[in-house]
Amino acid sequence: MDAKTTGIETVSEAAVGQRRPARGRAAQPRPGARVVRPERCDRVALVLQGGGALGAYQAGVYQALHEAGIEPDWVSGVSIGAINAAIIAGNSPARRLDRLRQFWETITDRKIWAYTPDGDVFRQARNGISSLVTMSLGQPGFFVPRRPGPWLNFAGAQGATSYYDSAPLKETLNELVDFSLINEQAMRFSVGAVNVLSGNFIYFDNAHEPIEPEHVMASGALPPALPMIKIGTDHFWDGGIVSNTPLQHLLDQEDGLNSLVFQVDLFSSRGALPRDIQDVMARHKDIMYSSRTRYTTDLFRRMHGLKRKLFTALEKVPAESLTAEERALKAELSDLPEITILQLIYQQKAYEGHAKDYEFSGTSMREHWQSGYEDTRRTLKRQEWLELPPDGAGIVVHDVHREQEG
Repeated sequence: MDAKTTGIETVSEAAVGQRRPARGRAAQPRPGARVVRPERCDRVALVLQGGGALGAYQAGVYQALHEAGIEPDWVSGVSIGAINAAIIAGNSPARRLDRLRQFWETITDRKIWAYTPDGDVFRQARNGISSLVTMSLGQPGFFVPRRPGPWLNFAGAQGATSYYDSAPLKETLNELVDFSLINEQAMRFSVGAVNVLSGNFIYFDNAHEPIEPEHVMASGALPPALPMIKIGTDHFWDGGIVSNTPLQHLLDQEDGLNSLVFQVDLFSSRGALPRDIQDVMARHKDIMYSSRTRYTTDLFRRMHGLKRKLFTALEKVPAESLTAEERALKAELSDLPEITILQLIYQQKAYEGHAKDYEFSGTSMREHWQSGYEDTRRTLKRQEWLELPPDGAGIVVHDVHREQEG
């Protein structure tokens, strides 16, 4: 499949009036693009939630950032977000978009219907068949069904704990990701996973350990579909079981860096009241996997406020009365980081149901990609949103789909 057949190039053509490079050629930032970094910004971070087939939305987000000259210093992900993050961090800026496109074209390279009539009812039927085909055949370059399935394997056998084998994903990652580049630490990279035995959430971070394909696969090993991944003596499952966004990991850093964060979520915490059982299943999944951004940011605000009050109290104590530890704490609290979060949340289409995260048709992939692209373009037009909060303000959050609330 060549690049022209995907339809993704029509997004950039409409935006910048030029043909995007064909598959196999390095994608370049648009003419005149400049690296965008707000005043006082020490770090640009891209945070990618899990969500299976919806992950093409994140690729569209990255395309818009790339064309605007915005490249992240830190990319972090869970599940499909971990795969997209690895492709971004594991390639040079000139190759990232091309590699993302190659990945999504590869795993959606299966025709479901030759033609889909106009109308939601036909699209719902086509999407339903597409998700059934995924369940029956897996996805190229991603996962394949186990033959025989886990119910016909003995306990302890390799095929007894998952319905699919994710070995094709390892081959795809090795083809598209330069792990030596990730481990050179030119870009901070982290992915979240869950220890199967302890139930503890853990981040694999190139600032602390070498990253291999298994670390990315572990972050996306959603049970019971995909097998747990062994790393060392431990086994890991998809990080989305515990937390479907790695935002907390970034906010927990004690490095004092002012940050501009693009958080890309694939499930919306808000939605319509369910009208039938299909709606119930879809809404349940949205709530279960939606990001806890508001809780995380509220907690950060409270901690930031307490730190400011502690600094004010220490300011009132004569310096000679402070211990060395207290003086060090005062110095640390004198310059707390400010953080701006630009939240981009995929908005479900009317004809998408509860299987939207494993409906891997090429048509849906292109729609998700374009949605991410357009949402990011709208966000970047709000130049004031790119500014960091005033000194001492702590954190602000903007969402292009909730402009009237801000």
